[in-house]
Amino acid sequence: MTASSRMTRTAAVLTGLTLATGALAGCGTDPSAGGEGGGDGDKPVIGVSVADQKSLFYVAEVAGIEDEAEAQGYEVRITSANNDSSAQVKQVNDLITQQVGALIFTSQDSTAAAAGTRAANQADIPVIAVDQRPESGEGELATYIATDSVKAAYDLCTWMFEQIGGEGQIAILRGVLGSTAELQRSEGCQNALDENPGIEVVAEDVANWDETEAFRATQNILTANPELDAVFGESDAMAMGAAKAARDADREIFSVGIDGFPTMFDAVESGLTQATMAQQPYMMGQLAVRNAIDLMNGEGEDIPAEQYQDTVLIHEENIGEHSVEDFYGPDARSLG
Repeated sequence: MTASSRMTRTAAVLTGLTLATGALAGCGTDPSAGGEGGGDGDKPVIGVSVADQKSLFYVAEVAGIEDEAEAQGYEVRITSANNDSSAQVKQVNDLITQQVGALIFTSQDSTAAAAGTRAANQADIPVIAVDQRPESGEGELATYIATDSVKAAYDLCTWMFEQIGGEGQIAILRGVLGSTAELQRSEGCQNALDENPGIEVVAEDVANWDETEAFRATQNILTANPELDAVFGESDAMAMGAAKAARDADREIFSVGIDGFPTMFDAVESGLTQATMAQQPYMMGQLAVRNAIDLMNGEGEDIPAEQYQDTVLIHEENIGEHSVEDFYGPDARSLG
């Protein structure tokens, strides 16, 4: 698949429309084509619901889903909720009505996660959750594929504290409150803080994974805290926003994030930011498709209930040893 075709398909998803025709998979999904869910022959179609196609994590996840489905000879129907929980619940219900054989589900928040998972459960459609999950008791998952965000945040914050000498003032920029990643990354950094009494958290703000919100929040934090040493952004976008705010204010701070976006690789290399924990969304998308196929074929007994993926700490000293394509797929540089 070429970079140009990837960019064309990504642009189509950015409209947030429900792609029930299967155009992203490169083939039709007319229910009259035969097979459950309108798949090719007797093969059921894999339904996919993601929170958005603005976050590079989700774009790379979808790329992995598309490529693996194509390689395995399966069709996918992909919907993007454009960060609208209500819209996502409706999209999941639409996929269920279309009788997809399995649902790969990256929810916007816990509300969408619970409602969508329960609806799929009632229709006996297995749910493979990626990155986000419903709260306990809010629906049954076939498996949950995600970054070990607690460990990632703990390792990153511990490293950052070492770099600033084990003492100083930091700020924390949090993602969407109540989301799985926000809760786990907050927990991981707090664990590191508990082990480093010389580090003082002087400010916290919610920036919802967004660079612009993080930029504005950091402007206020810098004004109120002239001795600020570092910012932990719970995502790369927020770390980038913090670093740009500091640069514009002619302040030197340590700024780190979690994601491993191509733009963050560039920022670390240039010295704008200091580190990122690189996730593996492309591989997660591929794994989700393989799990979906096994489940649809009645061969999913050995799939673990939880499949946590490691991250890789990327910083100035080792960035030359890693490629962003290893984490975000072969077309990583054309995804954003």
